[in-house]
Amino acid sequence: MVAKSPAIKYLLFIPLILLMGFELHVSHPITLNKKISIESEYYIIVDKSDYELKVYDQDGWFATYPIVFGSKDLGDKMKEGDKKTPNGTFKVILKKIHPQWGPELLLDYPNEESVQKFTQRKAAGLISRSAKIGNGIAIHATRPEEEWTVDSYYNWTDGCVSVKYTEMKDLYSYIPVGTKVTIQP
Repeated sequence: MVAKSPAIKYLLFIPLILLMGFELHVSHPITLNKKISIESEYYIIVDKSDYELKVYDQDGWFATYPIVFGSKDLGDKMKEGDKKTPNGTFKVILKKIHPQWGPELLLDYPNEESVQKFTQRKAAGLISRSAKIGNGIAIHATRPEEEWTVDSYYNWTDGCVSVKYTEMKDLYSYIPVGTKVTIQP
């Protein structure tokens, strides 16, 4: 007989919920030791230099959304607290409704690629030995009354990608967990 832990319940419950087409809404992050592999028919390219998020499907370009970030410095995220959006390839690991800005697609930052870059930068002395890598990077909406931030290119997040509230509701409606997201300079 195997003892069941709360983590085992999540491992069994989450894939079932996702396969049934339900969205998972949680107030606390869930840590899984096993990766859930779900293929998406979509992929996303975040182009920081153009302030655009482009969605592609098997036929090519599907949609474009204007976006903003955290810092006016559009360079790669170096450490926790720098408000920069990380460059790299990520996956959507969770869909949830955030209490402040609504629809959110949580990314798997930091992933192996991010940790490797962070470790190399620490070893090269580009960041302090006490620096932390950070976490919680997502694609999320503005607050409903703050869509102007996107129109004005006002970077306000802590490193996330922000989409207008009305447009994020659309993006959230069809992008599944497992979608590949490439963030490029």
